[in-house]
Amino acid sequence: MAGVYTEASMSLDGYIAGPGETGFDQLFRWYGNGEVVTPNAKPELTFRTSPASANHLRRTMDDTGALVVGRRLFDLVDGWDGRHPLDTPVVVVTHRVPDGWPRPDAPFAFVTDGIEAAVARARELAGDRWVGVNGGSIARQCLDAGLLDEIRVNLVPVLLGGGVPFFAQLGRAPVELRGPTVVEGDEVTHLYYRVRRP
Repeated sequence: MAGVYTEASMSLDGYIAGPGETGFDQLFRWYGNGEVVTPNAKPELTFRTSPASANHLRRTMDDTGALVVGRRLFDLVDGWDGRHPLDTPVVVVTHRVPDGWPRPDAPFAFVTDGIEAAVARARELAGDRWVGVNGGSIARQCLDAGLLDEIRVNLVPVLLGGGVPFFAQLGRAPVELRGPTVVEGDEVTHLYYRVRRP
């Protein structure tokens, strides 16, 4: 069985979003700054990256069997209109299932009893592939619960000066990591770190 990873585009000063939900243009610019086309389940979100970043994206798409996301992200993207760009099942951690969900034609599961239950459900859906968890609060909860195996950082050369850190208020710190494995893209460096077990 593969493990559980989190991945985010992060500024050099450690933020995955700027103040007031800004900075995404800079953080996600690398998804469209190259000549290699990497399609996904949402044609309007086709990636055009450097060859190295395209390989990184293909690896993520091929390896990921299910995702765990928070309700805030789910609402922000309006449930991806029922289909995530990776075309994989999505487990949403929430206190209350949103109106109109679940939908019979959309591969979304809603878990109301915590992060451990959400990751367990995602592991069932993923089979022998990786489970991806979104950054911020969900990643922190997984790390604190000892569920996270790998941290993938798409390091972008920008300083946002504040905002949402990739990891904040860890309950279990310090956390030691092994690595990194480094993939150099164009205006992004992809870093893979393994979480050391105590």
